[in-house]
Amino acid sequence: LYLHVPFCSAICPYCDFAVVAENESRAQRYVQALVAELGLLGGEELVFDTIYLGGGTPSALSASQLGSVLSAAREELSIEEGAWLAMEVNPEDVESSSLRQWRDLGVNMLSLGVQSFQEDELRFLGRRHSPAEAESAVRDALAAGFENVSVDLIFGLPGQEPGPLRDSIHKLAALGPQHVSCYQLTVHEGTPFDRRRRQGRLLELGESSQGELFELVHSELAGLGYQAYEVSNFAKTAACRSRHNQKYWDHSPYLGAGLAAHSFSGRRRWWNEPDFEQYCLRVERGERPLAGSEELDDAQLALEAVMLGLRCTAGLDLEQFRSRYGVNLLELNGALVEEYVEDGIVEVNGGLRLTVPGLAVADAVIRSLDLGFD
Repeated sequence: LYLHVPFCSAICPYCDFAVVAENESRAQRYVQALVAELGLLGGEELVFDTIYLGGGTPSALSASQLGSVLSAAREELSIEEGAWLAMEVNPEDVESSSLRQWRDLGVNMLSLGVQSFQEDELRFLGRRHSPAEAESAVRDALAAGFENVSVDLIFGLPGQEPGPLRDSIHKLAALGPQHVSCYQLTVHEGTPFDRRRRQGRLLELGESSQGELFELVHSELAGLGYQAYEVSNFAKTAACRSRHNQKYWDHSPYLGAGLAAHSFSGRRRWWNEPDFEQYCLRVERGERPLAGSEELDDAQLALEAVMLGLRCTAGLDLEQFRSRYGVNLLELNGALVEEYVEDGIVEVNGGLRLTVPGLAVADAVIRSLDLGFD
């Protein structure tokens, strides 16, 4: 179950998520709408064992507001006792009182949006915390006893050199969180960064430099005891991996509630209204706030399975894929796969998996494969 909280104290210039500026009356209205939407989902037959509070910034809501949303979810939906609960927070929202309240809500995994431990990079990214505040937030979260503390970093900023990125990674590892998510900066259409790029005021880092930093991230984190299990995600042990996100990558069904939230049944995908006012109005009228849906055919599902499988370090189970879609990928792509193996991009060992250099060019590898559908 994914629950979307769209509020942010400031909207970062790289962000293309469904977010709105924080406002107390708007927040209260949204919480009521989200609780009402959960009531409309009461007939859902899925049983949920993970819940993810994402955003936006869930920590923008008070603990009592978050509690009312979680209570409604547990009342209206079939949620397992002790379901694993993850929550995204900003470092500047971390205080001893808030940490206690989040623990009391049952949060197992706290995900901190640090993004960098370099002052100039934080300012460029529009973040509102300092490196010292970020370090303090991670230390305090770990001391509060959460089962899993995760830290987000962003790399590939314009002009970024390996040194500062390596320094951020080592500062993070010295703090000792159990999980790390390290994302490559992407300039999305319609964001402030996109406008700067079109005006010639933002020059993206070149592909070779991006690749160098990608491999640095993987080699440094591996050397510091963090195992990559997905292209951007690293954990100290298998038990520290994100239980919720692995379900997306396994193609498991999921349900989303809230502004612009997406859901997936195994073949059908649908999504909610992305406009705040329209979302609230429709739920207040007793309507499901759906904005669209699509029925996926086997070709689309097969492509998604390959994309998701190859982005995970375990790779794609070839026999499972053949059984599900009737396609022998190795037979169809034998010469190409041999070439990739010789280039050190791909390994074949009962499955098809990308090496670290291969993960750096995952999208290109996936596009090159013949999946057997016209």
